[in-house]
Amino acid sequence: MSELANKLKEDLESLRKLRDELRVKANLGTKEIRDLWQETETKWRDLESKRQEIGKATTEAARDVSVALGNLAKSLRDAYTHIRSKL
Repeated sequence: MSELANKLKEDLESLRKLRDELRVKANLGTKEIRDLWQETETKWRDLESKRQEIGKATTEAARDVSVALGNLAKSLRDAYTHIRSKL
């Protein structure tokens, strides 16, 4: 597995743990938090869908998708951190 793929795998696992931690708290939070959670969950589903595409892509295309997924993962991390700060 390439260094980029390993990094992405680590990022996704870290995001999964953060997501699981916040899921219950977000559901108990304010409407603003629940709305932020739903918005972020849409991005999560997009990330998961695109992650599956990597397995089907060529090596060059996989690199491009991996970079895009890395950017999306960073955006999600920022969103989850924002939700955590509001809880």
